Amino acid sequence: MRAVTGEILLSAQKITRQNSPITIRPQTRSAGSTPSALPATVEHIYVSLPEAAEVGAFEHSLSEIAHRHKLSLTAKTSAGVIVVDLLARGTVTHSVHISTSIAARDQSAESAPRLVIILDDLGYDRGAADSLLRLPFPLTVSVIPHLPLSSEVAERAFRQGDEVLLHLPMQSESAEVGHEETELRVGMNAQQVESAVAGMLETVPHAVGVNNHQGSRATADTALMQELMPVLRERGLFFIDSRTTAATVAYDAAEHAGVRAASRKVFLDDTPTEVAVEAQLNLAARDAARDGFAIAIGHPHPATIAALAQSVPRIEAHGVRLVLASEVVR
Repeated sequence: MRAVTGEILLSAQKITRQNSPITIRPQTRSAGSTPSALPATVEHIYVSLPEAAEVGAFEHSLSEIAHRHKLSLTAKTSAGVIVVDLLARGTVTHSVHISTSIAARDQSAESAPRLVIILDDLGYDRGAADSLLRLPFPLTVSVIPHLPLSSEVAERAFRQGDEVLLHLPMQSESAEVGHEETELRVGMNAQQVESAVAGMLETVPHAVGVNNHQGSRATADTALMQELMPVLRERGLFFIDSRTTAATVAYDAAEHAGVRAASRKVFLDDTPTEVAVEAQLNLAARDAARDGFAIAIGHPHPATIAALAQSVPRIEAHGVRLVLASEVVR
């Protein structure tokens, strides 16, 4: 109960940047109505969201929380208030009441352009992770497996409401590019791919999807991508193609295998200066406005973090909604 309540609160605070009024009112169940294994109280949580665009993101987050804790979920609307109940074995444990202002209800969240920002290469540097995770807006963080800080960074990001991806190492075309000790390589069979991915996921808890780390050779290999996608499908993971090569077949392979997927549109920090990153963010925002959504990928460089802190509020003020990767895959 405490864990679920904490995750709901963190999610609301993250989505609204701690500007949302939140009230918790535990209510005792009537005598004899509660199975012995369940708490005797229901946590009623009241969240007021100032913007209609935040409702969808919060409801999606509640759905993920329910899934993680093996709870069922129901939702209903009454007098402008959305009530989302989380249930264990048919008994309500948490009832989340979501209200918005009248003006916000008139806005269409679905029509707002959506921008996903993925920050890659987490797991090496605690200081970089600290700076990144202090940013007050929703981010998708992609963590390289088998590093000293992989599990710690993934756990911290998850607990504060960010979304976690496995930054899946894959073979590069260039022999000069450094590679991870374990990576997907051309010629691996289904069993080898399954074993490698399973081991990686053990070190990146709470991953809900995957994007490729390097992989200019791997993602261009149809046979390897056809071995990977069923592994992701069976685990319920989506795939973001980082598009490290124009020859990639990864998105097509995911689509053919029934794996939810999307592709990166903009790299933020090939030139890691604040001015350059801000220009790329503006490009990503224009792409989102034109196409409905866009995915931008960057890294935890100081210049990237500074540019995000400076530019994201301005971009959102112009009507582009920052969302998590899971909200654009299809």
